[in-house]
Amino acid sequence: MKRELKVTEDGSHTLYVLDLDEPYHSIHGAIQESRHVFLEHGLLTLDKASLNILEIGFGTGLNALLTLAEAHRLGININYHTVEKYPLVYEEYSRINFEEFIPGIPQGSLIKLHDSTWGKAVSINKNFTIIKELSDFRNMDPAGPFDLVFFDACAPQKQPHLWSDEIFRKVSGVVLPGGVLVTYTCKGSIRRTLISCGFDVERAPGPPGKREMIRATRR
Repeated sequence: MKRELKVTEDGSHTLYVLDLDEPYHSIHGAIQESRHVFLEHGLLTLDKASLNILEIGFGTGLNALLTLAEAHRLGININYHTVEKYPLVYEEYSRINFEEFIPGIPQGSLIKLHDSTWGKAVSINKNFTIIKELSDFRNMDPAGPFDLVFFDACAPQKQPHLWSDEIFRKVSGVVLPGGVLVTYTCKGSIRRTLISCGFDVERAPGPPGKREMIRATRR
């Protein structure tokens, strides 16, 4: 998969996938999009001292890095389970500038996340443990239950198989009642699929460049 490093409007990097003609993050700002979707409408809405998070699409590691910083800031414990089929290589993730925009984390944290062993629970610090799965989510049997899902797969129009009934039924089966799923899209077909898979769906204000996003609660 051919990828190029790009700078988004808030100064933070993203990667552009040439084969798909698609960026990993919003061109309006990678960090501000991830903060808005996955922290403000996800993590920060749950009042728990310990959280199990499932992420679909580890990608650049941005969501994990932001969550690591929040775990430290809030003093909560997070077990972070993420899946990625096409991992970045060192020459890519070592150049990404996210840490310049995220206070409160040691330099080198992004590299530490990427370098952590696949398929094994790795303690990044006392508040944050990550398990990375090198896999297609369709072939996984994730060990739930999870309180929160970061659904950050490639755009539905580019890889629709990642947004299928099959995928969301698998996700639904490992989310606790009252658990939350957040994603950057608000496509009608995705909302309807989530509803049919056991979620109550609401439209939340989107990040810059998007009018709305999805926040779904497991029934």
